[in-house]
Amino acid sequence: SFNGVLSGVPLSELGSTVIREVLRRAHVEPQEVSEVIMGHVLTAGHGQNPTRQASVAAGIPYSVPAWSCQMVCGSGLKAVWLGVQAIRTGEAAVVVAGGMESMSRAPHLIHMRSGMKMGDATLQDSMLCDGLTDAFHNCHMGITAENVAKQWAVSREDQDRFAVLSQNQTEAAQKAGPVEVKADEFPRHGSNLDAMSKLKPCFLKDGSGTVTPGNASGVNDGAAATVLMTMSEAHRRGLKPMVRITSWAQVGIDPTIMGTGPIPAIRKAVSRAPYPPQSSLLWTLNLLPRVTSSVCQVEKSGWHLEQVDLFEINEAFAAQSLAVVRELGLSPDKVNISGGAISLGHPIGMSGCRVLVTLVHALQRTGGKRGVAALCIGGGMGVAIAPDCTASLYDAPPSFFSGKSLMRSSMRRMVMAASVANFRLFVFTRVGSVHLCLVVKSPQLGHQVCGILSSVHRQGFGDDQQGAGEFSDGQLLAGALREER
Repeated sequence: SFNGVLSGVPLSELGSTVIREVLRRAHVEPQEVSEVIMGHVLTAGHGQNPTRQASVAAGIPYSVPAWSCQMVCGSGLKAVWLGVQAIRTGEAAVVVAGGMESMSRAPHLIHMRSGMKMGDATLQDSMLCDGLTDAFHNCHMGITAENVAKQWAVSREDQDRFAVLSQNQTEAAQKAGPVEVKADEFPRHGSNLDAMSKLKPCFLKDGSGTVTPGNASGVNDGAAATVLMTMSEAHRRGLKPMVRITSWAQVGIDPTIMGTGPIPAIRKAVSRAPYPPQSSLLWTLNLLPRVTSSVCQVEKSGWHLEQVDLFEINEAFAAQSLAVVRELGLSPDKVNISGGAISLGHPIGMSGCRVLVTLVHALQRTGGKRGVAALCIGGGMGVAIAPDCTASLYDAPPSFFSGKSLMRSSMRRMVMAASVANFRLFVFTRVGSVHLCLVVKSPQLGHQVCGILSSVHRQGFGDDQQGAGEFSDGQLLAGALREER
């Protein structure tokens, strides 16, 4: 809670605590980390580069770079995606990414560089001016929630019901366990609609206001972190990944309705997430060295919203949360099943990573496969990320990922295509993996493709690469070849 039990803990200690613990759980030694990235918004008064401080305090050597990213409420999630990008480009092997914030320790400020010759001076609350006030319209984030409530016709009663549900779901989740902290002081167990409805609006007081302290997120302190690595790196270490990050999206919108940012962000992230068909074919394949290549654009087959098992959408305000759920047509039973920021709190720089971590654990607990985590962002933006914990993607034996490089290092990140008979062959690579996709026009051609693949194998290019493929109704043949980096 704001000015609660964590208010006396230095920000760097909040960060170092979660970094140290996540490394322990991932069985990664501090010296094995390539980079540390943490979302952090309210930096005033915390010293140079608080993420660097947290990294070193967690036992990570001076030789490992560490830095903070600032995307307001999306900072913690953006940090994770920056870590994913660093790994995909080959700049890093193991990244610690997350977010941290101590809103209780945000200082009050005054500009005195030119002196104060006469009269009074006013202190400025850095928490409000740097974290909770729209820079374009000089209004509190709560006003943007009121704007959303009006445009999307979200009533006060609906907001209060949503807030009570968030509190009740958090209470149920905490009582069901496991809970490692001794006590969480922010959730209000026993919340009910009668008490919630008695709270007064705090942003519009002309009788039209609907946003109250009860149906808005909290002001809090906290930190969260993840460990990121390639699939091949995880298998080399004998680790089973919790989840695979499939796609990411970020968007910009009108700052006056910033709470609706997750709507286009979720749509974009879901459309980018690859959807693998059911596997029904296995083959061994090597890349033909004499294939003529050219740069091309690879078309993606995305998820559909109804294929997503769970959503974690940051509850900045009940008004914007309900607007997002209704606009996307989501089932409320799939959204924030253990409560959200209304009951758990919203430490600005931390929340992005927190919603992702909550989502991953919820998917594992419920047996879900696909999820989406999303946040609205002050200033008019939205971010979303799509993790996939489909078991079949991770349970392959380590030998599946062994073998020599299919392509010279200078070519690994190129996108290549070739025309072969009446189908197109796409080969595109990422660090640690090579993906193959063949699109055919008919079931007959699909069987011809299988013959061609067998012929390619028989030409003697070697057996050191193995891949898994899929074939569905003669329309799509796809495979994934993964290599040891």
